Amino acid sequence: MQLPNGPKTPRWLRMVKLTTRPLDYLEDYYQRYGDFIWIGGGARPAIYLCHPEAVQAVFNAPPGQFQMNRGGGQVLEMLLGDYSLLLLDGDRHQRQRKLLMPPFQGERLRTYSQLIVQITQTVMAQTPQNTPVPVRAVTQDITLNVILNLVFGLNQGQRYDQLKKLLSTLLDLIGSPLGAALIFFPQLQKDWGGWSPWGQFIRQKQQVDTLIYQEIQERRQQPESSGNDILSLLLAARDEAGQPMTPQELRDELITLLVAGHETTASALAWGIYWVNHLPEVGEKLRQEWVRLDGSSDLEAINRLPYLTAVCQEILRIYPIALMTGVRRLTAPLQVMQYQFEAGTVLFPSVYLVHQRQDLYPNPKQFRPERFLERQFSPAEYLPFGGGHRRCIGSALAMMEMKLVLATLFTHWNLSLTDSRPLKPVRRGLTIAPPSSLKMVVQARTEVISNLMG
Repeated sequence: MQLPNGPKTPRWLRMVKLTTRPLDYLEDYYQRYGDFIWIGGGARPAIYLCHPEAVQAVFNAPPGQFQMNRGGGQVLEMLLGDYSLLLLDGDRHQRQRKLLMPPFQGERLRTYSQLIVQITQTVMAQTPQNTPVPVRAVTQDITLNVILNLVFGLNQGQRYDQLKKLLSTLLDLIGSPLGAALIFFPQLQKDWGGWSPWGQFIRQKQQVDTLIYQEIQERRQQPESSGNDILSLLLAARDEAGQPMTPQELRDELITLLVAGHETTASALAWGIYWVNHLPEVGEKLRQEWVRLDGSSDLEAINRLPYLTAVCQEILRIYPIALMTGVRRLTAPLQVMQYQFEAGTVLFPSVYLVHQRQDLYPNPKQFRPERFLERQFSPAEYLPFGGGHRRCIGSALAMMEMKLVLATLFTHWNLSLTDSRPLKPVRRGLTIAPPSSLKMVVQARTEVISNLMG
């Protein structure tokens, strides 16, 4: 089998750079090797795919063509569990996906709008004003409150407070530089007690599991309820054989929703606050669009605003939260452009490198929302939520949440950054995010722009 070219650097050295300077790692190899980058050998060669046509070949392939290669290693499996939608293949993946889709579609999705706005306003009302506050702390508080409410219907009480605290601590553990090292260097995954990084991770995760299982058990013992939260819908869901989800299946899907639906959106919102401040012309165009709503508090109208939508699309283009769409191992040969890849080959469609292509996105380092108003991009050209049969089921919710939160923030408050210098992303676990040093000063507006949101 003919394979693309790639680096001969020892794997451990490449992993150090991937962990500490992920964007430089990808861009250096792309400049050197082009659209296909060989990064591993042996029985399972591994290839980065950076061309839209190659990505489309992966997205168009039937589900049975691949198995998910668990790129996050033991950390991801330990955190999410064996029944997580992100880690399942084949029929099991399709079954869980069907059970999970209804809460993220159509009218059900629209019912979350007012809740998102209310939570944003509540968090901001409690945020100190006229003093620097970490941007991520605010966006994380908003998204964690949103996802806990959507998933469990929880907005207060002892279990809510415990889950909120434990999830924040757990995600900060694997989001730290040392936590990232735990992901990419399995030899560090040693439990030397509660003081060790891996030991802390295991103990925090066990406490989160206990709370989730308690919530599942209590809900199952209650009479039938018509709750609108996702757990209520999943408890009532049945597969084609009429079978409900088991407690472990429920736990694994709930923790997946809590982590994926909170962590990634918090990073995207932090980038939104950064870009609107860093580029005043972007903020001005957003304000003009909001004023043209003429006082409307119709959240559906806000969700459809073209420039606001383009801003959110550009946030996810320039620095996509996930650098890859998911790691796929071929179970049968696949032709991808000029290469015939054999079974066992591991393919990494690279979101970041596709989004940085000069032929698709001229001046790709420039934050320019207008590019999304000037043309449409195919699913293999713009892929912040992955694609094919594994596209993120929460993509519509994430986009809606980004738009409503940003609109609420900037129409009710003045948010100014404490440092105007350009920012580069840093690694946060398996994702990339703004650095924790990003801070802002919050001031309530004396006049709300166009009385948006009432």
